[in-house]
Amino acid sequence: MRLTRPMLALGGAALALALAGCGSGEEKDAVPETATGSLEHLAAEVKCTPNMTTDADEIRQAVCKNPDGKFILATFSTDRGQREWINGAKDYGGHYLVGRKWVAVGETSTMTALRGTLGGDIEEGTDHAAHEGSHEPSDGATHSGH
Repeated sequence: MRLTRPMLALGGAALALALAGCGSGEEKDAVPETATGSLEHLAAEVKCTPNMTTDADEIRQAVCKNPDGKFILATFSTDRGQREWINGAKDYGGHYLVGRKWVAVGETSTMTALRGTLGGDIEEGTDHAAHEGSHEPSDGATHSGH
């Protein structure tokens, strides 16, 4: 049987797909698709009853507590409003789980656990204690990626 270029290309593509599926077998960092919905819907996803602290057109914010820990959950009417809120809040440090028009704020372990349910990206605030007298952000102040 004579192999043609199209057959070789197809075989190479099939091999690449097969190899991509044969990794280490670990999916420890598997993150679900980022959740969407109302504050109440997101709270229900992570099994907490939200204690509302702000209920305005631009932002809805609540304190939540579940077996993973205590955290703040906020939803926003616009992407811009969300980004402005996060940028301002990061000056106070903290750990942020960020989805489309929502954010959760709490301890690293809590955000990591919530990410397993809600998806999203973890962002770190500025750690002023680590840089006394410095206005540089901490090493973790950048987007963590996926």
